[in-house]
Amino acid sequence: METGDLSERLRSHDPAVGLRAVGALRRLAEQVEAAAVARAREQGWSWEQIGDALGVSRQSVHAKYGK
Repeated sequence: METGDLSERLRSHDPAVGLRAVGALRRLAEQVEAAAVARAREQGWSWEQIGDALGVSRQSVHAKYGK
């Protein structure tokens, strides 16, 4: 689903269409976040720096991505 398509779906008067678009946005955000965290770790960022940038604790981000 492309960004323009999502934007249109989010404005739909049909709640089912809008809710599916919200789900798609959440999945996209998770993918983008995971890629950004991986890039930051590759560049030597600490879990604290990453957590600060995401607005969460270092423990939270480490629990989610520290495999």
